[in-house]
Amino acid sequence: MNEVKEDITAATLPVMEHFYTLQGEGYHQGRAAYFIRLGGCDVGCVWCDVKESWDAGKHPLYSIEKLIAVVKKTPAELVVITGGEPLMHNLDSLTAHLQQAGLQTNIETSGAHPLSGSWNWICLSPKKFKAPLPQILRKADELKVVIFNKSDFDWAEKHASLVSATCKLYLQPEWDKATQMTPLIIDYIKANPKWELSLQIHKYINVP
Repeated sequence: MNEVKEDITAATLPVMEHFYTLQGEGYHQGRAAYFIRLGGCDVGCVWCDVKESWDAGKHPLYSIEKLIAVVKKTPAELVVITGGEPLMHNLDSLTAHLQQAGLQTNIETSGAHPLSGSWNWICLSPKKFKAPLPQILRKADELKVVIFNKSDFDWAEKHASLVSATCKLYLQPEWDKATQMTPLIIDYIKANPKWELSLQIHKYINVP
């Protein structure tokens, strides 16, 4: 028990922000969830809407004990670890302690780094800037592809062929190009009904 206590207080992670809100995207859209956005990303999407997360050194370090304490102040049952690119950090201890506290653990990742942590749900959102690792493709519960231009449909199909048969498939318009891309996505899904539409509803309802 002393080893666990020491780990939970000594291990730290750079946290850009954390908040209780609704999951706005993908399979768990609409569910209450506590988000922990970790600092650090080397993927570098040109359309990233949280570029301030990229430099891990700019964000305060939180102990796992502190993170669990802030989550437990809310009624949250689900914790989403996102970034940045969260898998730049080893998440074994964080997720183990979250689950020991009775919380479900979800991750949103580009898959560009080795998988760590214990997850109830893995949302893989592959990026052209740094390809996902085969290990994560096989374990993804959800494939969410951001559509920035027409060539991204081929990118989506390539990765849909690499995930498991049970993986949920989502196409999501890039926010700033949603007006142009959403009609194309609707038509694509109607022609290819294995896909579903993901919208960033948190931006429509003005929550974090």
